[in-house]
Amino acid sequence: KMLETLSIASLELDRYEADDIIGTISQGVPDDCHVYMVTPDKDYAQLVKENVFLFRPAYRGGGFDVLGIPEVIEKFGVQPNQITDFLGLKGDSVDNIPGVPGVGDKTASKLLKEYGSVENIVANVDQLKGSLQKKIQEFGQQGIMSKELATIKIDVPIEFDEETFSYSGPNEDVLVPIFDDLEFRTLSKRVFGETAAKKAADSSQLGLFGNESAEPTRASQKKNIESFDINYQLVETDDQISDLVKKLSSQDQFCFDTETTSLETVEAELVGIAFSTTPYEAYFVHCPEDQDRTQAIVDQLKPLFENEGIKKIGQNLKYDIQILRNYGVTLKGEIFDTMLAHYLIETEAAHNMDVLADRYLNYVPISIETLIGPKGKKQKTMRDAPIDKLVEYAGEDADITLQLHSKIEAEINQNNLGKLLKEVEQPLSFVLADMEYSGVSISLDTLSNMSGELGDLSQKAEQRVYELAGESFNIGSPKQLGTILFDKLKLVDKPKKTKTGQYATGEDVLSKLADEHDIASKILEFREYQKLKSTYVDALPKLVSEKDNRVHTDYRQTVAATGRLSSNNPNLQNIPIRTEKGREIRKAFIAASDDFQILSADYSQIELRIMAAFSKDESMISAFKEGRDIHANTASKVFKVALEDVDPNMRRKAKEVNFGIIYGISAFGLSQNLNIPRGEASEIIEAYFREFPSVKAYMEQCVEDAKKKEYAETILGRRRYLRNINSRNFTTRGFDERNAVNAPIQGSAADMIKIAMINIHNWMKKENLKSRMIMQVHDELVFEAHNSEVSELQSNVEQFMKNAIPMEVPMEVGMGVGENWLEAH
Repeated sequence: KMLETLSIASLELDRYEADDIIGTISQGVPDDCHVYMVTPDKDYAQLVKENVFLFRPAYRGGGFDVLGIPEVIEKFGVQPNQITDFLGLKGDSVDNIPGVPGVGDKTASKLLKEYGSVENIVANVDQLKGSLQKKIQEFGQQGIMSKELATIKIDVPIEFDEETFSYSGPNEDVLVPIFDDLEFRTLSKRVFGETAAKKAADSSQLGLFGNESAEPTRASQKKNIESFDINYQLVETDDQISDLVKKLSSQDQFCFDTETTSLETVEAELVGIAFSTTPYEAYFVHCPEDQDRTQAIVDQLKPLFENEGIKKIGQNLKYDIQILRNYGVTLKGEIFDTMLAHYLIETEAAHNMDVLADRYLNYVPISIETLIGPKGKKQKTMRDAPIDKLVEYAGEDADITLQLHSKIEAEINQNNLGKLLKEVEQPLSFVLADMEYSGVSISLDTLSNMSGELGDLSQKAEQRVYELAGESFNIGSPKQLGTILFDKLKLVDKPKKTKTGQYATGEDVLSKLADEHDIASKILEFREYQKLKSTYVDALPKLVSEKDNRVHTDYRQTVAATGRLSSNNPNLQNIPIRTEKGREIRKAFIAASDDFQILSADYSQIELRIMAAFSKDESMISAFKEGRDIHANTASKVFKVALEDVDPNMRRKAKEVNFGIIYGISAFGLSQNLNIPRGEASEIIEAYFREFPSVKAYMEQCVEDAKKKEYAETILGRRRYLRNINSRNFTTRGFDERNAVNAPIQGSAADMIKIAMINIHNWMKKENLKSRMIMQVHDELVFEAHNSEVSELQSNVEQFMKNAIPMEVPMEVGMGVGENWLEAH
């Protein structure tokens, strides 16, 4: 849509890559036209000729290099028509082109000057000497194949039409509202200049997707710090701090925001704290690099933060809670977190302050990059910012967040979300702050040993793949892999292809082939070992904090639309569990010392139990109450056999249906998961609904209710908006219909474990236990349990989890204790 309104031509052709379309067009224009191929990809140098140039953007915005024939020769040491031979010899790791091992730029250039092409070099290999001769003898054919891989096609069935590329300038009437709708302010100014804001303000065009109910563009220009008579004051001396404390102590509420040297809470140092109690006014308490002086300043402010009679307002308070804790301060009393509040109002929107300021206040805050520069290695810290700019930036943060508070709080109350915010999300931020602050111990020795083992296993699997293929190739290249599997070995008659025309070689394709073809299972093994090694085993040690030798994840409450927590750096939710080697990573998560053990508490089949309770299906409820195997129970009913006659295959199919039904699985999806015909899958689903009519009725009621309200709700009133549930488009409507069923179940499971965490945390604090809750992963809580408290912790944690939200169906919790997470789990 944007390209159309910018009058920029767009060419595409099914089954052909962009490289080949560009290549064909560049070679097919008349000689009196100059062609510029704008790309950093050096492969395009092969297309350069008298009227065709490579226009290469320099790294990180440092201008452009224009390469004609002389520049290509100078840069690569070969003619443009030899670039494919050059790449065939030296390879290209970015494009997974193997080349000839050991041949670099200079050798490739020298050989091509003498022999002209890779084919000619291979044909004259007897004239070469020493190790180079051996390399060409062994990998010459690979060089020829690599040349082919590097060759851009110039015979795509597409013609150059001068009219297609004629440029008439942007269509302002259409483009300005699109830019405004997408909040592309910088781009708008770049294209239209400073008048863009006025154009956008005057525009009443529909939104980008033509939604007739979309709000018209705002009728007023965006505001910023220059729009108001602000009063942001710097506070530095003890007397000034004392006066500020007195002023704030007399207030019912204040908003505050910390400015620090880092986003990593364990490493961060305070640069200052901004306070605001009245719109357009703020106070910035500056904290110097001298940490003794900063500690003295924070000590003066401590009574304010620990005064339970004053409400504290902030944006992402979990971060501020941890920063204050670094200086011995415990935030107490009622809080209001604008980020968490907006998450409950609009789960799938962005929740950062800039977005909220724009939406609720029509205001554009100061960009942090104006203080510390753009993101990257050269970015400074807040410590380096000029003090006057820091006062403005921090003061604005506190002031705008204060103004957002009243507007967002009104919306929270209007949507009856106050209880969920005050009793679940905001108390949970204190729990998560403690968990993040505690961190978890990692055994570097265990990870080091695993890294070596995975490296060996990976190498063995790779060699076995080459043996089964009958040749070496780049196993990491989907294109080469597809050629081996489906052209050479012909594993299937009609292999699946991607949109670009390549053979599909993803995990889903290989998994179906793995039982019948050893090469497919070995490729999957290779990929697993590589991923485990790079993503987890080699990455985790780099995240260990120098301060306490522990890993501190960042739990995020405002990411998942379902209400589930996510975690980042490292992502604990993604620690593998399905494979044996993946599970072994958990061995590296250990207790801090011999005085502690790892304790794991895991909800058993929580979503199935919630579905049984919500649907009030008597058969499922009785199975759970009597402690029967729910999957065997389902198999018995669906396949019409006695419970004792259910075999493992029946149970496997029933388990897939039990969990799949929650997510709206189709006959096609079930057939794919179980590798059975679609007809059989359809019969199993139909049999399931015949035997569990209450489940079907519940699902239909969920969809019906969601169509009326356009949102689904959890047991605690958490909403998931489903704005396409009444759409005429089958695909988008179907997606929302599945969420209408799933969101109440998955969201209620999230509600349940959150309440359990809050209650457990409060109990542990009250009892002053030495043990700590250190991780939350899906339906599991992990503790570092002091040896003297293991039994007490087990019994109480189990009860808190079971009774977090009372339901007709009993919740079950699996408990385990061990020296590491794997043993405990």
